[in-house]
Amino acid sequence: MIEMQDVHKSFGENKVLRGLTLAIPKGESMVIIGGSGTGKSVALKCVLGLIRPDTGAITLDGKDAFAGDRDAYLQRFGMLFQGGALFDSLPVWQNVAFRLQRGALKRPADEARDIAIEKLRRVGLKSDVADRYPAELSGGMQKRVGLARAIAAEPEIIFFDEPTTGLDPIMSGVINDLIREIVVEMGATAMTITHDMSSVRAIADKVAMLHDGVIQWTGPVADLDASGDPYLDQFIHGRAEGPIEAVR
Repeated sequence: MIEMQDVHKSFGENKVLRGLTLAIPKGESMVIIGGSGTGKSVALKCVLGLIRPDTGAITLDGKDAFAGDRDAYLQRFGMLFQGGALFDSLPVWQNVAFRLQRGALKRPADEARDIAIEKLRRVGLKSDVADRYPAELSGGMQKRVGLARAIAAEPEIIFFDEPTTGLDPIMSGVINDLIREIVVEMGATAMTITHDMSSVRAIADKVAMLHDGVIQWTGPVADLDASGDPYLDQFIHGRAEGPIEAVR
């Protein structure tokens, strides 16, 4: 469904992507791992069209990601942002229904609110949360609101950017389980970037390791521990010694 072929992207002298090639089949959950600064977020932004690659091709269902109607293209995606990215000045239900009140997806306010409450329930939040403001919620609740917003418009593709950042281990487990359940339930194609190996094992069908601007290893999540790849082995076990140099 999503294909990146020999994608390069530099910012001045900083070469971030150096020939990234990756394919994500329809309905599959792909998790991209790698150290900070290896280009995970840049790859995600390239697929969304927020950043244009210097060279290489990105296609969605075989069609150029940078051609055609941008609004129609983006309507196919949902996104859970790393920091939640909720609008402080809007009540929770308006955050969840944000896309449903604008553009081609616009719904009447009452209908948008009903959908928002339904999605909040889907992520384990009661209807009384709908009229509260993000600042009144815990970090875990804010993350659930972000997840409800990501699925509100029933997207075909959902991106998760560090979905468990800032959460305690128990809440991280709850969010991981919710993500897995929802992706399977919706039949969505998912792309996640994370450092959290518990998230990787909970939500991935396949894993790709991005290192030095290219995919160093990719394969089923079940093959992680027996990959034989020294880069992947060092990363998943958090070893200081190995081919990946720690930035000091």
